[in-house]
Amino acid sequence: MGQLKIDINCDVGEGVGNEADIFPFISSCNIACGGHAGDKETMLKVASLAKKHNLKVGSHPSYPDKANFGREVMDISGQDLIQSIRKQLADFDEVLKQEQISLHHIKAHGALYNQTAKDERLAVVYLDAIADYKQKALLYVPFDSVIAHKAKEQGFNLWFEAFADRNYNADLSLVSRKEENALITAPEVVLKHILPIIKNGKVQSVDGDLCNIQANTLCIHGDTVSALKILMYLSKELPKNQVEIQK
Repeated sequence: MGQLKIDINCDVGEGVGNEADIFPFISSCNIACGGHAGDKETMLKVASLAKKHNLKVGSHPSYPDKANFGREVMDISGQDLIQSIRKQLADFDEVLKQEQISLHHIKAHGALYNQTAKDERLAVVYLDAIADYKQKALLYVPFDSVIAHKAKEQGFNLWFEAFADRNYNADLSLVSRKEENALITAPEVVLKHILPIIKNGKVQSVDGDLCNIQANTLCIHGDTVSALKILMYLSKELPKNQVEIQK
């Protein structure tokens, strides 16, 4: 088997402040654009640093809910959500223009990401909000999700995303962060988790089932405590397993 390639992305600009440490070890980033975290100043700082590291840059819109870091489902009308997402993306566009960076992708954050994966009405609202970017950027979406099917029907270009530092249920939903086994923090366990995803299109659920999955990109959350350790470990171990990080 020849060398396989995989993109590794991180959610950044969320106040952790570890971007300078992790950027040498990833290939794309999703920058918070004011919904759950971030403002013009943080967007500019992180986007500029991403450019220096030659990363693929994406926007990371969310429910407009900084109080809950975008991780709770929000009671908001479709029109208000559309307005918020468009404002987040417009602000991010200004930053990219200033830094002369092309937008590579859009990835929803937190509860918005998880809900659009299974809620058709919300998926349609989200796609309406980002319709102007259909020909301009990829969408990072979960494999075999509602949002993936709807986006494909509408002509969006997709990259399937899997999570390197999160455990899966048998239906490919992520184990809730309220559960003790939601996160995978040991670098060796992360590697064991992702190699079958990359090489065989399989992920083992917490129940022990081997589930079909596809991934063009793997996410490691920037706010995972051991994110840097995981990324440094993968940068050494993936090549030993005939996997190249796709710069």
